[in-house]
Amino acid sequence: MRKNPRHIIQRLNQWRIQKISNRNFLVVLALVVGLIGGLAAAVLKGLTHRIAAFLQDDVQWQYKYYLYLFFPLIGILLSVLYVRRFIRKGTFEHGITPIIYSISRKSSRIEKHNVYSQIITSALTVGFGGSAGLEAPIAYSGAAIGSNAGRFFGLSYREITLLLACGAAAGIAGAFNSPVAGVIFAIEILLPEFSIPAFIPLLMAAATASVVSRLLYSEPLFHLVTDDWELEALFFYLLLSVCVGLFSIYFAKMSTWSKQFFSRIKNAYQRVWVSGLCLGLLIFLFPSLYGEGYIAIQQLLNGRHGALLENSIFSDYQHVGILVTLYALVTVFAKSIAALITLNSGGNGGVFGPSLVMGGLLGFTFSFGLNQTGLVELNVANFVVAGMAAALSGIMHAPLTAIFLIAEITGGYALMVPLMLVTAISYFINRASLKYSIYTKVLAEQGDLLTHEDKDRTVLSMMKLRYLLERNFTVLRPDEYPVDRRHDIIHTKRNIFPVVDDGGKLLGIIYSEQLLEILLGEHTAKAGKTMRELAEKPVDIIRMDANMEAVMHKMNREDIWILPVVDHQDNYMGFVSKSAVFNKYRALLMRQGTYLE
Repeated sequence: MRKNPRHIIQRLNQWRIQKISNRNFLVVLALVVGLIGGLAAAVLKGLTHRIAAFLQDDVQWQYKYYLYLFFPLIGILLSVLYVRRFIRKGTFEHGITPIIYSISRKSSRIEKHNVYSQIITSALTVGFGGSAGLEAPIAYSGAAIGSNAGRFFGLSYREITLLLACGAAAGIAGAFNSPVAGVIFAIEILLPEFSIPAFIPLLMAAATASVVSRLLYSEPLFHLVTDDWELEALFFYLLLSVCVGLFSIYFAKMSTWSKQFFSRIKNAYQRVWVSGLCLGLLIFLFPSLYGEGYIAIQQLLNGRHGALLENSIFSDYQHVGILVTLYALVTVFAKSIAALITLNSGGNGGVFGPSLVMGGLLGFTFSFGLNQTGLVELNVANFVVAGMAAALSGIMHAPLTAIFLIAEITGGYALMVPLMLVTAISYFINRASLKYSIYTKVLAEQGDLLTHEDKDRTVLSMMKLRYLLERNFTVLRPDEYPVDRRHDIIHTKRNIFPVVDDGGKLLGIIYSEQLLEILLGEHTAKAGKTMRELAEKPVDIIRMDANMEAVMHKMNREDIWILPVVDHQDNYMGFVSKSAVFNKYRALLMRQGTYLE
């Protein structure tokens, strides 16, 4: 008789539980997740760059450069068509925010299709010229690998979350060939709390992914030969960090505005046409916006400062320093618009890459522009690197990730002190204006962000009223008399009765003490009254869409332990009690207490 594959898996999992401790098994799984994550990163980079190379180099046609106006539109359209055609049963999201939401609200569960759909859609979007980064999609793909590996083996929330973080770390490590930055990214962005044992699986996953990615796709992101920083330039590094910090605030607010703008365009294909044509026009004016934009940064690091204007309609002015400076400055803002158009139009990508490019361009504009005055002579390459780190820190609220990522991908370890200063200042400037990063702002506004700065509010925000609703109450009708319901009143375990009409509307409540006194003959005057006449208005009511923080505020304000719950039409739904809230609070607190121990 042929055995069911699910039965075989269950038997193997039982054997694993008996023979291998969970801690050791997590390390093994982290290696596997890192291996697959590194392979996914190599596939994504290779596929994206192959598409871009084919469009730019392999296609030989006299007028092909006019197609650059339409390449981004085609890429976004193909991405949208793929999602609508092949992802019908699930949902498709992009960026880092859905990963954080999965940890906070979905028990770290990520749908399986994200393992490959993130790769396909982002390769189409960016390969055809969409102005976004590949890092968020590969982090999402890696997180999906880790999440589904943990679910496959029936692991706990804590262990699935760790594997999810391992997958994301593997994706970042493989995309950048930067294992340390991958680990720090997972800790700084995804894991609100962690302990030392969590480092081991993260290190194994990131290191494995980096090795696999380098074996399969060895081309480094940047080549940089840099000199040590000079003490005399310290003031200018600080000034640059202020400029980048202010720019990061602008970008965050532009991100919010652009989401609201594109959400008004309900038709997905109309949104593709509008955004695709706008993006194509921007790329026509600023060719460095095509794709990720890392090539332009590498040219600046190599000292080819006029290369920004190559292949543009302004190429005749690439040797005029002041015009190069102005063009670079305008390109910074054009990149911000192009990236947000790409991400909100249906294309798949992230702000990770655009942040690096915008920061690098700001660093170039700042240093090269000052050099044009003849008053100072700054090392342009060093400031490009510092600008990249400052932008990443300010926009993502991740200064440690920014420091080690930039140091690893550029080899700029000699700039560690300037990197530390610019990332810290940029972060604090952005944080002073915006409490939440570009990844967490929406979640915080919805009450879906898991944070440990205010544990009480965080735990309450994790509760849903519909799961705390108690319905086992004896419902009384308005035209009934106490004697009609004598048996139900005496034998109920509750001390409160809702009075509900035939339409389901809550008319009031009656406490058991009053009804028992009537049935025992202590209040003969009330014996002839109906339930409608005996019912009293509750101290307060709770709406089904209320959040638990508001519920507890009402209970504490009135010093009451139980309140009726109604829907938006005042129909009776049940009761919510402090006891139920406290029990759920205790359970969630215990879950957080064991989080990544």
